[in-house]
Amino acid sequence: MFSIYQLKSRFQGLLRPFTARLARAGITANAVTLTAMVISVALGGILYAFAGSQPQLFLLLPVWMFLRMALNAIDGMLAREFGQKSPLGAYLNELTDVLSDAALYLPFVLVAPFGWASVGSLIFLAAVSEMAGALGPMVGAPRQYDGPLGKSDRAFLFGALGLWLGLAGSLPAWTFWLLPAACIAIVFNIINRIRSGLAAIHP
Repeated sequence: MFSIYQLKSRFQGLLRPFTARLARAGITANAVTLTAMVISVALGGILYAFAGSQPQLFLLLPVWMFLRMALNAIDGMLAREFGQKSPLGAYLNELTDVLSDAALYLPFVLVAPFGWASVGSLIFLAAVSEMAGALGPMVGAPRQYDGPLGKSDRAFLFGALGLWLGLAGSLPAWTFWLLPAACIAIVFNIINRIRSGLAAIHP
């Protein structure tokens, strides 16, 4: 099944010259990872605080989702291609992504027609999905990125919702069904990641 994640190699190719300049300047992969998390949490807090009064602030979300994807690609290349891999980096890479996702999705609990049930369920399932992927190396398989609705796809979904909300000031009633559908997709995502991990061990 197609996922935006499949475009990652092309995206990395575009960012590689800039990443090399960052490495020469002494910027580390862990610094990039932490910076992305801090900005994500700060933006999530701002959107949560002003969700009801200033929906135009949600226009920041698609912009940041794109920039965050770029930073995620850059920290990975710094780690792999410039000798910056570390155990701490592995922990930060997984944990900060889950925290950042939660912070950026959470403001939508205050946006009609969503609420705590749908947004909370998606945040929970997204965390389980990333855990299922990250557990691959624990059982002797590669890190799993199967879809549907992996991290990049979720970024696109919420970026699109943020763009719509920021431009229109509200979301139509039918969008209520988007998050339950997304939750179902993530359940299949989790199953696929477990299956792929097991298949990698026992081909």
